[in-house]
Amino acid sequence: MSERLRGILLRHAALFWTLLGISVAVRMVLELVLPNGFDLIDLHVYVDGSASLSGGGLYSFAYDGASADFPLPFTYPPFAAFVFYPLHWLPFTLVVIVWQLLTIAALYGVVRLSQQLLWGTAATGPELRVAAALWTGVAMWMEPVRATLDFGQVNMFLVLALMWAVKSTRWWVSGLLVGLTAGIKLTPAITGMYFLARGQWRVVISSALAFGATVLLGWALIGDQARSYFTDLLGDTARVGPIGSVNNQSLRGALSRLAGHDVGSTAVFAVAMLVAAVLCVLAWRAIDAEDRLGQLLIVQFFGLLASPISWEHHWVWVVPLLIWLVHGPLWSKLGTKILCGLWALSMFVGVSTVLFRVQPDPLEFSRPAYLAWLGTVNALLTLSTLVWVALTGRRRSSLPAGPEAVAAPRGGQANAEPQAG
Repeated sequence: MSERLRGILLRHAALFWTLLGISVAVRMVLELVLPNGFDLIDLHVYVDGSASLSGGGLYSFAYDGASADFPLPFTYPPFAAFVFYPLHWLPFTLVVIVWQLLTIAALYGVVRLSQQLLWGTAATGPELRVAAALWTGVAMWMEPVRATLDFGQVNMFLVLALMWAVKSTRWWVSGLLVGLTAGIKLTPAITGMYFLARGQWRVVISSALAFGATVLLGWALIGDQARSYFTDLLGDTARVGPIGSVNNQSLRGALSRLAGHDVGSTAVFAVAMLVAAVLCVLAWRAIDAEDRLGQLLIVQFFGLLASPISWEHHWVWVVPLLIWLVHGPLWSKLGTKILCGLWALSMFVGVSTVLFRVQPDPLEFSRPAYLAWLGTVNALLTLSTLVWVALTGRRRSSLPAGPEAVAAPRGGQANAEPQAG
């Protein structure tokens, strides 16, 4: 961070914090004035679905408050229902308000952790907290964060926990956070690949044990329901939603819309995933070995590509990605600025949300070619980013001590010791 930018942030700190407050206030007012503004459908699934635990109907539950044509079942592991269960004792409006405010607070936490993973203990200056406030106020209006707030999704809390797991120097804390978040929503389990690739075996083992404990807890408390989930429902993507919908921005969803049918079991999809995996390995090898934010993002975006369904709200990882692109090792490159601009444009416009308004029946894969190609936006940007990082990344033997060390900041964490394991 340049001295000039630091000076601007410090001189206008009150203004930037005020802008964040205004952004939060506008968001909350919109909840009040828009039709169904407080009817967060996924939060309803969490609250109402978990409330059916005692009656034995957790996985027969379906929330139809949004649309009778697409009732939403409880698609999460039993441990998630245990976590959400106490919420049904509270007034739903209160749950909504607190959930929204905590989600925004978690977004700020994600921004701060992104800074700390880049600069370590040097990321403590007041100007960086002001910068985090500015990032938070702006990121609230990006499509993945908007959707997370609109639906009352849990994604931001999971991202915060996983980034904390990477930052922590205690292997058991990291393992516990990864295992418990995977017990809530399975997809965080991909984070184990980050620790595996770094050779942090104690984290990998402890996370597997923690996740196993959530499974055993489910079997112990709601045996038949847990058994049904892990044996019959776990691989049933139809319960989650239509793979062909443009809101599904995974690689499988993108290719399926281009092909006009589900490509999940075809050689085309297998080759595409192989290419994505190779690009991730090359990108990993191209960045500094201590650039933990960059490495984490490579793993998470591989997970977004590989998952059968990656809804638009799953892409909240774009927020730390943009921070890494702007403040990381490649910002001086023109290609990085172009990629950053394309990501920002797509996220603020909300391409998948706009296309959803004009797409054909979401249960149908086939659609006009221009809609199919536009609907590949997240997958194409992810692959392009991986290619760019693989081609331009540079290994460095030393890292900056903090944001003040260089005019164009570089990625990595200078001050934190790597975890043993």
